[in-house]
Amino acid sequence: QVQLVESGGGLVQPGGSLRLSCAASESIFTINGVTWYRQAPGKQRELVASMNSGGSRNYAASVKGRSTFSTDNSRNTVYLQIDNLKPEDTAVYYCNAKGYDSGRRPFDSWGQGTQVTVSS
Repeated sequence: QVQLVESGGGLVQPGGSLRLSCAASESIFTINGVTWYRQAPGKQRELVASMNSGGSRNYAASVKGRSTFSTDNSRNTVYLQIDNLKPEDTAVYYCNAKGYDSGRRPFDSWGQGTQVTVSS
């Protein structure tokens, strides 16, 4: 099963930026979609940004215009950059990927989550 490892979270002041990474443990044959979610304390998990198999991106209204979803296929890694961070962006961020691994086996994997805290 493909494993996803996230990194890049931390403590940042309001107005700052962070770039979160989500790296796959092995080469991927086909990606059907990658999605970033976040979950704040006491709240339900919400979708932040997604990319489909064709590479089209969608962003939640809460981050649209200040976030960028990018990829580096050579590193089997996707990134989510969020600029102008706000206290309400504080949450654990997760990535989810679906597709087929190098052995043509289907996978649906989640990362372990990375904490983002926006506070002065």
